[in-house]
Amino acid sequence: MNLIDWIFLCFTIVSGGLAFLFAMKAQKATVDSSQAQAKAEADIKSERERLLEEARKEAQRLLDRGAKDAESVRKESELKAKDQALLARQEAEKLLTERQNNLEKQEQRIQAKEQGLQSKEENLDKKTQQVDQKAKDLEVLSEKRKAELEKLEAQQAEAKQLVEAQAKRLEEVAGLTREDAKKELISQLEYAAKMDAAKTVRRIEEEALEDAQKKARWTIGAAIQRVASDVVTEQAVSSVQLPSDDLKGRIIGREGRNIRALEKATGCDLIVDDTPESIVVSSFDPIRREVARQAILKLLADGRIHPARIEEVVEKVKVDMDQHLKEIGEAACIELGFPDVHPKLHKLVGRLNYRTSYGQNVLEHTKEVARIAEYMAGEMGADAKLSRRAGLFHDIGKAIDREVEGTHIEIGMQLMQRYGEKEDVIHAMSCHHGDFEPRTVEAMLITAADALSAARPGARREMLETYVKRLEQLEGIANSYKGVQKSFAMQAGREIRILVDAGSVNDDQAYWIAKDVSRRIESEMQYPGQIKVTVMRELRAVEIAR
Repeated sequence: MNLIDWIFLCFTIVSGGLAFLFAMKAQKATVDSSQAQAKAEADIKSERERLLEEARKEAQRLLDRGAKDAESVRKESELKAKDQALLARQEAEKLLTERQNNLEKQEQRIQAKEQGLQSKEENLDKKTQQVDQKAKDLEVLSEKRKAELEKLEAQQAEAKQLVEAQAKRLEEVAGLTREDAKKELISQLEYAAKMDAAKTVRRIEEEALEDAQKKARWTIGAAIQRVASDVVTEQAVSSVQLPSDDLKGRIIGREGRNIRALEKATGCDLIVDDTPESIVVSSFDPIRREVARQAILKLLADGRIHPARIEEVVEKVKVDMDQHLKEIGEAACIELGFPDVHPKLHKLVGRLNYRTSYGQNVLEHTKEVARIAEYMAGEMGADAKLSRRAGLFHDIGKAIDREVEGTHIEIGMQLMQRYGEKEDVIHAMSCHHGDFEPRTVEAMLITAADALSAARPGARREMLETYVKRLEQLEGIANSYKGVQKSFAMQAGREIRILVDAGSVNDDQAYWIAKDVSRRIESEMQYPGQIKVTVMRELRAVEIAR
C-alpha cells in the first residue's frame, strides 16, 4: 500500500464516520419530509467529495516533497562519493611520493658507500707507499748514525787522553794529588748539601706547622659540630608528658590545623614523633618554650583543643608568664636584701632566669657575682651593700638585649637611670667588661667577681651563645623586609618561618621574599648544612556580632 492509498483510506474512513454521524442525526431528527432527507444526503455527498479532493491534494503535495528529498539525497550521495574518491586519490599519490623518496634515499646511500670504499682503497694505497718510503729513509738514517757513532767513539778516546794530560799538568801546578783534590771537592759539596738540606728541613717544618694548624682547626670545628647537637638538645628543647598517646592526634588536629596554630602562636617548633606519651617543644628562646609547654598542659587539662581556643590559652599563658617573671625577680631581690627595687625591674630580673650566656643561667650568675663582690668588699673594707646591688644588676641589659639595639651594658645603664638607681651602682655595673674606666673600688670588684663566676669550671659553654646569635641574625634578616609581621627561627637554626601581612604582600611577593631571604642568608651567614625558609601568608577577617 503506497502513501496515496493510505491517505485515501484515511479520508474514506473519516468521511464514512461523518456520514454515520449525519445518518444518526438524521435518524434522531424526526423529520418526516423526504425532501429534507434528500437534502441531507446531498450535503453528505458534497462534504465527502470535498474531503476526498483535499486528501488528493495533500497526497500530491507529499509526493512532490518526497521527490525533492530524494533528489537532494541523491546529490549529497554523489558529492560524498566524489570527496571519498578525491581523498583516496590523494592518499595514493602521497604513498607513491613517499616510496619514491625512500628509493632515492636508498640510491644515495648506496652511491655514498661506493664512493667511501673507493676513497678507502686510495688511502690504503697512499699509506702503503708512505710506509715503503719511510723504510728506505730509516735505512739511510741508520747508516748515518753508525758513521757518527764511530766518529764519536774516536773523539771520546782522544778527549780521555787530553783529560789525563791536563790532570797531570794540574797536579804539577797545584801541588795536590788527585786524591787530595777529590777530598777537597767532596768537602765543599758536602757543605753545600748540608746548607740546602737545612733550608729544605726549615721549609718542611714550616709547611708541617701550617698543615698542623689547619688540621687542628678542622678537628676543633668537627668536634664543635659533633657536640653542638647534644648541647642544643639539652638547652633548646623541652618535653611535655601526655597522659596517653591518643592525645597526640588531638594536638595535631584535623589536617594539622591545631599544631600549626600552636606553632604560629608560640613561635616554637612542636615535634610529635614515636616517643611514647611525649611531645617535644623546640625553640632557642626559653620563655617562648615555657609558654608553649604551659599552654599545651592547660589545653590538655581543659580538653577543648581548636585554633581559637589555642590562641586564647596562649595569650592567657603569656599574661601568667609575665606575672611569674615578676614573682621570680621579686624573690631574687628580696633574697639578696633589696626590697626597695623598682617594680618594673622585678620583671626584668625574672627574665634573666630564662636567659643563658655561654650555657650559664644569667640569674644564677648575677646572684653569684653579687655574693662574691659582697664578700670581697667586706674583706677590703669597701661598701658591701653597693657591691651586692651592682652585682645583681650588672647583666640586667641581657633581659631585653635581643629586642633593643645596643650592648647589654648600654641597655642596662639606660634601664638603671630610668628606674632611679644611684650613680655609684650604675658606674659599678657598667665597668665589668672594660667599656668604662673604673673610678671606685666597687667597680673593680664587680669586674673581678664577674670574671670569677664565669671562670668557674663547668660554668659556661660557648656553643649555645653561638647558636643564639646565629638564630637572632636569621630573624633579623627576615624582619628587615617590608610587610613581615613576625619571624621565628626553628629547628636549631635549620628553618625560619616568616609571617607576612596578607594585605600588603601578595602571593608572588611572598615567593620573592623567600628567595631573597635565602640568598641573603647564603651571602651573609656561615652555617652547617642547609636552612629552610618558609613564608606564610594568611588573611583573617574578624567581626563581632552585637
